[in-house]
Amino acid sequence: MIKQSIQGALPRAADRGASAPLHVAVAQEAFRANSELLASLETTPAGLDEEQIEARLHRDGINEVSYEKPPHWSRQLLRAFKNPFIIVLLVLAVVQMFATPDDLSGPIIIAAMVGISVLLSFTQEYRSSKAAERLKAMVRNTATVTRRASDGHSERIEVPVGELVAGDIVHLAAGDMVPADLRLLHAKDLFISQAILTGESLPVEKAAPGAHGAAEADRANPLDLPTICYMGTNVVSGTATAVVVATGPRSYLGSLAHSIVGQRVQTSFDRGVNSVSWLLIRFMAVMVPVVFLINGFDKHDWLQAFMFALSVAVGLTPEMLPLIVTANLAKGALAMSRRKVVVKRLNAIQNFGAMDVLCTDKTGTLTLDKIVLERHLDLHGEESDEALEYGYLNSRFQTGLKNLMDKAVLAHRDLEPAAAHYRIVDEIPFDFQRRRMSVVLGNGDGHDLIVCKGAVEEMLSICTWAKTGDQIVPMTDAQRDEIKEMTRGLNEDGLRVLVVAVKQQPPAGRPYGVADESGLTAVGCLAFLDPPKDSAATAIAALHHHGVQVKVITGDNEAVTRKICREVGLDVEHSAQGRQIEPLDDAALDELVKRTTVFAKMSPLQKARVVKSLQRQGHTVGFLGDGINDAPALREADVGISVDTATDIAKESADIILLEKNLMVLEEGVIEGRITFGNIIKYIKMTASSNFGNMFSVLVASAFLPFLPMLPLQILVLNLLYDISQLSIPFDRMDDEYLRKPRKWDASDIGRFMVWIGPVSSIFDITTFLLLWHVFGANSMAHQPFFQSGWFIESLLTQTLIVHMIRTRRIPFLQSIASAPVLALTTAVILIGLFVPFTGLGAKIGMVALPPAFFGWVALTVLTYGVLTQLMKLVYIRRYGRWL
Repeated sequence: MIKQSIQGALPRAADRGASAPLHVAVAQEAFRANSELLASLETTPAGLDEEQIEARLHRDGINEVSYEKPPHWSRQLLRAFKNPFIIVLLVLAVVQMFATPDDLSGPIIIAAMVGISVLLSFTQEYRSSKAAERLKAMVRNTATVTRRASDGHSERIEVPVGELVAGDIVHLAAGDMVPADLRLLHAKDLFISQAILTGESLPVEKAAPGAHGAAEADRANPLDLPTICYMGTNVVSGTATAVVVATGPRSYLGSLAHSIVGQRVQTSFDRGVNSVSWLLIRFMAVMVPVVFLINGFDKHDWLQAFMFALSVAVGLTPEMLPLIVTANLAKGALAMSRRKVVVKRLNAIQNFGAMDVLCTDKTGTLTLDKIVLERHLDLHGEESDEALEYGYLNSRFQTGLKNLMDKAVLAHRDLEPAAAHYRIVDEIPFDFQRRRMSVVLGNGDGHDLIVCKGAVEEMLSICTWAKTGDQIVPMTDAQRDEIKEMTRGLNEDGLRVLVVAVKQQPPAGRPYGVADESGLTAVGCLAFLDPPKDSAATAIAALHHHGVQVKVITGDNEAVTRKICREVGLDVEHSAQGRQIEPLDDAALDELVKRTTVFAKMSPLQKARVVKSLQRQGHTVGFLGDGINDAPALREADVGISVDTATDIAKESADIILLEKNLMVLEEGVIEGRITFGNIIKYIKMTASSNFGNMFSVLVASAFLPFLPMLPLQILVLNLLYDISQLSIPFDRMDDEYLRKPRKWDASDIGRFMVWIGPVSSIFDITTFLLLWHVFGANSMAHQPFFQSGWFIESLLTQTLIVHMIRTRRIPFLQSIASAPVLALTTAVILIGLFVPFTGLGAKIGMVALPPAFFGWVALTVLTYGVLTQLMKLVYIRRYGRWL
């Protein structure tokens, strides 16, 4: 029966879409008799000899977990080129270089844009990855083992942790880090902190098979097994002898580490950028050949048609997209660093803004990660200072290692003046079987005072009296049931309860022992809690205000978690435990996750399954965690968030590291992410609609004009000036209403925006063609430079104006003014563009000076264009309910 339950506890195979199962080999040995276990591992209590150790090291490798080494800088640099538009731009530059070897201005400009973008991206990520090489520090350097020397005698020695092998006999003491997955052979008063794996702040008791309570562990979670100690956890108190069952990658920790090494899944940012990139590339792939064929057949100069089509291709490509995206992300990373947030992966900033579900651990995030004494009660549940005083004396005078609850009692109130009247006479230490500890005190009145505190059941079994008010009455079974009911209510509120009892007697004249813990008088209870942070409720309310749901996923107790969540304002109507999630297929899990806010007693892979379930339902998911048990979920999330005090595996898996474990910082990060994303979308929609309009205009002009509407070099200069005007976009502000809810990539919306807004500029391009042709007489080959100069000016002015029209859903300049850098740069570009035809540069690229009358017409065109674009904006918003 026990074996079946252990097999059921192991993570199941990934046929439901889960990650690869964790290897928990040690769990299968949880209850095997010591002699059988040692025989199966081919070892003895005397330890292994040198030959066995060498053979096992050769077979299993060193005792080290897998970890992800940063790639060589050259590979990181090459990876920065992995962007569809960068590849297209490089191809266009190479073609241009071979087509016009005498004029390298185009390829040089493209190479500069690509170089700046790649360098920005590479520098940020290379600097961040240098901090990721600390995973080897997960275990302490040496372990105490029993091994057989070459002459056959057995001895205890210190060996490097990396040299441990299966079958080694390991000795543990307080303060030790558990160096591998161990099955206990003998243990005394052993308490292990598993916070690094489970998030639970209180240590758990461990015992060898056959000890009281150990055989009752028919539990759903391998981490609950009382006979097993896992690599990476640490000994709080007690001693033990254990045998190594699994090392390195075969350990529980090693399986976790292995599951997070390798290729990361695509985030919503990656998918979004790719979808938009390929949408624009498809437009270009269709339209450029059309322009080439029309000009070739119409003008009969196929080389010139090819060069013009190539220039149009450069014009249609949002060549600044990689640079603008990277500059936006880098600026966001800089802004977040001022708020004590380190961004490891630039793309995570946009995912931060797009995040609509935040999954977070409880301990240390919602709570203080510190046990406090919440209540001190009498046996009827009323506040009792007497219970506190006796509890204080017990914690104050015990000589062993004080646990977290003892420290909480001593920190709750200073009762040192009362304690000063007592002196320690004797002590009955805590042990696993009794689950209580006693101190014997004297105060000079001729009596000894036994003060005992411990677990509810165990304490009530030795109490024959009860203190009710000022009276001491016999303890009855009905009263015991009443006390148990009261403490159960406290447990359901998330409180951990200890009972305090006392007994006065004449001095025994001998050492006190367990037999003296009888006939005690129950005085009251002490109730402990890891309380919520003051900022947690405010931060959760702020996240909700910005459209981010918060779900709590923890390895901790369900009642405790529900209590904390209720206090910080989360809906706890629906909660689930890991054992309920384990048998569900993806469809059933999705349904459960949709309605559930609190997930308790979760294993690492169950946490990751919940994250993937949310992603399947279309959510952009953030995960905040700091333990090894959080690593798979951190890696699966669109944005993994950890803290600088986290375990190395957690920090390795995270995209963003908080220097303060404060949810308020997350709200600021969400806003910064939305500003970053909004400015990226501005650029894409500006460029896509403008390029689409220009393409449409070029098609019309190519079909009806006897000459090219603009020379290839003029198109390149026009694009360069327009792109320079947009370099300030990362420094622009966003309207408040845009920041109120999560934003996601939507390629279909960008395509729709292009088709709606792009042709508006084409209308005014065509009116400019008609103006130049009929009013200014630029209707022959001789007047080609005049025509091209006129369209250059009009095109630059309308394209630059579109920056201000598209950056806000409001009326530009009246209801929403761009930031100073945007105003300055767009103004500068407009002035430069107006003067180009009158300069030597203009003459060099085939332009001529224009009469003053033309500029009056252009001003009217630009004004009308602005009004029509604003009207189209209102119609578009009314129809689709969005702008950016």
